[in-house]
Amino acid sequence: MSDLAGKRVIVTAGAGGLGKVVAENFAELGARVLVCDIDEAALASLAADNPAIVVQPADIADEGDVDKVFAAAGELLGGLDVLVNNGGISGPTAGIEAIEAAAWRRTMAVNLDSQFLFIRAAVPLLRAASGGAIVNVASTAGLMGYPLRSPYAASKWAVVGLSKTLAMELGPERIRVNAVC
Repeated sequence: MSDLAGKRVIVTAGAGGLGKVVAENFAELGARVLVCDIDEAALASLAADNPAIVVQPADIADEGDVDKVFAAAGELLGGLDVLVNNGGISGPTAGIEAIEAAAWRRTMAVNLDSQFLFIRAAVPLLRAASGGAIVNVASTAGLMGYPLRSPYAASKWAVVGLSKTLAMELGPERIRVNAVC
């Protein structure tokens, strides 16, 4: 695993849960890691416990915040080798007729639009690095669907499709794109 030494990594929603474990493991293996998250208290705790990890507050569904993350990455990491699109929310649990449009849109914004925004910003940096990796966290809901979870399942299904499409589009440039379900 020494091939991760010095690699530059962004992990979205990395101040807790799966994202935190991913970020900590990259850092332990010598990567330079920037974590963004909407939870500023969790970011502060992560930074205190792991001084090697750089943190940046961000709502991953906000284009302006995404720009701030990449400005910080450019300044603090000097480029990018790996993007881990970890952020996601469960969204509403209800029959389709009971789901409010705002809740549907927020689920799509966090689970799908954020991945688009981060990938769009990452690709020029990955090209400049002569390749790299994009890991999009999806879900088994993106493979089979779940009753009463239509916004979540639809968003994760779209993440799988986006990942497959971008793997074909970016693969020839040595940029690997994978979805983890």
